Amino acid sequence: MASNRTNVTCQERLDVSEGSPITSAIMFSAGVLGNVVALILLEIRRRKQPASLFQVLVTSLVITDLLGTFSVSPLVLTAYLRKQSLLGMSENRVVCGHFGYAMTFFSLVTLAILLSMAVERWLSLGHPYFYEKRLSKRCGYITIALIYLLCALFCVTPFFGFGKYIQYCPGTWCFIHMNPSEAKHKVFNIIYATCLLVMIVCTVLCNASVIYHLSLMYRRRKAHRSSIRRQKGHKRQRSIAKEVEHLVLLGFMTIAFVICSLPLVIRLYFSGPEGKKNGLIPLLFVSVNPIIDPWVFIILSPPVPRLLWDKMCKTIRSKPTQEKVRSIHPVLYQKSPPGDSEGGSFLKVYTGIPGTAGS
Repeated sequence: MASNRTNVTCQERLDVSEGSPITSAIMFSAGVLGNVVALILLEIRRRKQPASLFQVLVTSLVITDLLGTFSVSPLVLTAYLRKQSLLGMSENRVVCGHFGYAMTFFSLVTLAILLSMAVERWLSLGHPYFYEKRLSKRCGYITIALIYLLCALFCVTPFFGFGKYIQYCPGTWCFIHMNPSEAKHKVFNIIYATCLLVMIVCTVLCNASVIYHLSLMYRRRKAHRSSIRRQKGHKRQRSIAKEVEHLVLLGFMTIAFVICSLPLVIRLYFSGPEGKKNGLIPLLFVSVNPIIDPWVFIILSPPVPRLLWDKMCKTIRSKPTQEKVRSIHPVLYQKSPPGDSEGGSFLKVYTGIPGTAGS
């Protein structure tokens, strides 16, 4: 009897006869640790300065990842320890339904918040007047509430027959049926995959627009640098550096989610034959994203992006200055004679360039 169930599919399996809880335990620990550390860093930053709209969205993303980790990982560990599948842990499929709902819901919410972050950066740079007058932290809270509500309503439809949550091998995963025979379930899959794809494309386009506006800001600063006072120029440089910090963080989070979600989107659009690995690989990619996001935030939090930006600006500024010295004093810019231990002291003493030894 058990062998017949195993040979058909893993959809009705009641036990877990393969796999190890070690990998799941490591993923759970890494996810919880990363999200907790990220929340601590956000709280420290909030106490130093008032939270911005972008920080509100980042905080909601970290909390969402933490909730997603706690919603599914303990069930996987419990299934391994009890050697019971998610279906075997409850008679009315409640555990499997909860697991599938949580996987679908948090994947949509995570990408929707990433899109909100990208739109916020695009508006702050591309439409600064509208951003300053109309957007605030309150808009961020309203946006998060709407995202949660809409995603919750969409993901609950499989419980009413539109879409279907099933169990996957080795009995520790439940997710939407990726190769259904009924048309209504296929429509649900197409809508879900299309939502993911549209949000991915919009996020990438917003990030590209942010890069474009940042390049314009840098060119304007460079063109008007001679007519702007040093203090103002310093403030503008710091403003660009702050925008770059946000862009780097958002960009890497977007790349991580695209890599983790594209296998699922492809699998839903191009349904293949059911098998142990066909359904498991996209689910593994999706489950890794809540672990990656907080560690990306931790690694790319200031001063790491700021340090990279300052170094890049210093490198760009130093090259034109050296070329300018050569053009103004072509005769004096000569190699030091043999035995000159100070190397180039002749230039430093007589050029009179500010910042040199002779100034």
